[in-house]
Amino acid sequence: MGVVVDPAVPPEIAGLLRANAPLLSRIRSGWVPRAGPPAPARRRNPSSVALLAATPLVVALMAVLLESPAAPVGFLLLGGFVFVVLVKIASMSELTEDDRPQERILYEKARRNDGRYLLPQDFDEEAAELLRRAQQAVGTVLRSHVNAEGLLDSARNAIMLPEQEWEIARLLAKLSALRAEHREMLDRGLAPEVEAVVQPLQGALDSSEAAVLARVEALERYAGHVAEAERAYHARDQIEELRAKLPRYEELLAESGAGTLALAEIERLAEDADALERALRRSVTSAQDAFRYLEG
Repeated sequence: MGVVVDPAVPPEIAGLLRANAPLLSRIRSGWVPRAGPPAPARRRNPSSVALLAATPLVVALMAVLLESPAAPVGFLLLGGFVFVVLVKIASMSELTEDDRPQERILYEKARRNDGRYLLPQDFDEEAAELLRRAQQAVGTVLRSHVNAEGLLDSARNAIMLPEQEWEIARLLAKLSALRAEHREMLDRGLAPEVEAVVQPLQGALDSSEAAVLARVEALERYAGHVAEAERAYHARDQIEELRAKLPRYEELLAESGAGTLALAEIERLAEDADALERALRRSVTSAQDAFRYLEG
């Protein structure tokens, strides 16, 4: 499980956050990358400075060579020198390796989007397992062919399912934090007068976990219907492919004198294709019903 990002965060920023979980953990703990120096203060490569300083002298020598019998050599040397100078000029404007601008960019994006992403350490073991199940269910739907082919409401899936994943993750992170505080309080020991107050709090945690579990199970039911539709979809395509090849098999049998395929077998194949078509439609309908349950 990696970084979970609010789907409202722009995709390019979300991608940057997801790809940098270790750095985000350091930022969360208080680490601040140093800002890159202003342009005039950036360190120059000493060899580049020396090369630029020697340019007038080198050009003068080249001019002498061009007036001498060794003019072709002068032209060659002049061209090589100009190329080296241009490369050095370009490199002088670049930041050195120690300036690390990407870390600063990530730091600024993370601060602006604080509260809109969650890290693996935000979840205890039970919450992480529930989130993994939710993410697996969402992935099953969004990666399916029946969704890509528009047999499901792919547009609504693309919006609603990431929102469901984020909402589940957000609730699980809160639940994990409260559970950790609750366990710490219990570990310190409670006075008898406090135990009566703590029991309803434990009940609130258990009820919240049950509510989130119900959301996850609803996602899993939806993903299960989609998986059934996916199997029917692929089986239907395979049957249709076989049906398209039947004339070639019959032609081969006829030419070889081995007889023809039994008519009953051909009819059974057609019936199988029709049955799979009906199964696919039923599976898609069931998935759509499950989707409406998620919305409700």
